[in-house]
Amino acid sequence: MLLLVLTTLMWSGNAVASQLAVGHVSPMVVVFLRWAIVAALMSMIAWGELVASWKAIRPHLHSVSLMAAFGFSGFNGLFYLAAHNTTALNMGILQGSIPMIVVLGAYFLYGARVTLVQFIGILLTLLGVFVVASQGSLAVLLNLHINPGDALMLIAAVFYAGYTLALRNRPKVPALAFFAVMAYVAALVSIPMLAIEYSQETLVWPSFQGWLVILYIAICPSFLAQIFYIRGVELIGPNRAGVFVNLVPVFASAMAIILLGEVFAFYHGLALALVLGGIWIAEKFAWEKQFKKAGG
Repeated sequence: MLLLVLTTLMWSGNAVASQLAVGHVSPMVVVFLRWAIVAALMSMIAWGELVASWKAIRPHLHSVSLMAAFGFSGFNGLFYLAAHNTTALNMGILQGSIPMIVVLGAYFLYGARVTLVQFIGILLTLLGVFVVASQGSLAVLLNLHINPGDALMLIAAVFYAGYTLALRNRPKVPALAFFAVMAYVAALVSIPMLAIEYSQETLVWPSFQGWLVILYIAICPSFLAQIFYIRGVELIGPNRAGVFVNLVPVFASAMAIILLGEVFAFYHGLALALVLGGIWIAEKFAWEKQFKKAGG
């Protein structure tokens, strides 16, 4: 649980960093450099484990590559594109939709049971997402005038939820070896994304502030947080681990207000209450059920 709390704290900083990157480095340059740096770090600390585990990883290389492409490169690319059209507050709150997407995915993919209480929690969380996407305006929601940045953030959330679900069946190899392969694939997949940005003449190489942002993103959200998350999912499973992502809206909101001076509107508070309330209802039921099974 401590690993997952630290993970969400660093991910929340990623939402703030994405705003600080705007104008100082373009989105796909961030994606490419973050994973290139992580790949280099993994080569230094996990090469031995990777070589020793390669025979076990190789048969799963296709699925591992898809996980890296969607969960790392795809999610990050959409995340940083979203930062150009929405706020860190919105990004943090919308990222809180990931646990409920994981619960639904676990139901459809693995047949995991969804109780009435959990379903109510899902509805509350989704309502919170709609509140943010519509900026608390029923007219905006009815006319489907959703901020493009918020829409990109929601697609990114689906990508990461899929990655979380796929971790259930990842190769049974040391976490560092597995993550090293993921980092290599993510860096390679980001090259075509970088080429597209270059061809569109929107590529911006990092300024000094851009490099500081990239170094933070590479070391904390990309390197440490991903290792912590993989280990956390391994210890308590994707359903329960996904719940901790709901700390991201709380941490990201606080950071956005304190560090970026963003305005906390009434609809942000309503959305936070709905998202966190929904997950509290679902998780409270899960904990009580587990406690009773343990003879408590």
